[in-house]
Amino acid sequence: MKVYTKKGDAGQTSLIGGKRVSKNDLRIDSYGTVDELNSWIGLVRDHEEIPKNQFNQLIEIQDRLFTIGSLLATQPEGTKMNLPLVYEEDIVYLEKAIDEMNEQLPAMRHFVLPGGEPILSHCHIARCVCRRAERLTVGLNDESDQYKLAMKYLNRLSDYLFVLSRKVAFDLNIEEIQWKPRV
Repeated sequence: MKVYTKKGDAGQTSLIGGKRVSKNDLRIDSYGTVDELNSWIGLVRDHEEIPKNQFNQLIEIQDRLFTIGSLLATQPEGTKMNLPLVYEEDIVYLEKAIDEMNEQLPAMRHFVLPGGEPILSHCHIARCVCRRAERLTVGLNDESDQYKLAMKYLNRLSDYLFVLSRKVAFDLNIEEIQWKPRV
């Protein structure tokens, strides 16, 4: 199978289901941003400082992002293909992971400036890309249960990534720089 088809040379691509759309279509931007997020999470996972538990969580998250990407890549009219689904349990999985990490962390009393070490910066970049993916997905205005779950998952995932950055900073004894507004 060839990687290139030449069908997109004129700026259009096909959704799952066959519908042709412009490559700057909001749906393409949405699943492209989820793909970008998945790559950033892969980079976070590749850091040797990531504990085994979070390493495994990140692999699970990457799997779920492929599912969300396929959902977003499907034409609004649907498809006859049997595609994977997003479940409420996927969101509960993130919430449990967040709660487990958060139990070990000091209470937050200030906003935290992103950075401190490359791994923390990568977590924060992934969090920001996740927020962008969420905003784009919301813009699709799809009322189906799968889209609602995808939006909820992306919202919770950005929280996970923030707490992960705090947990890694805590484990590695990296000082979190608090934002103190000048008022």
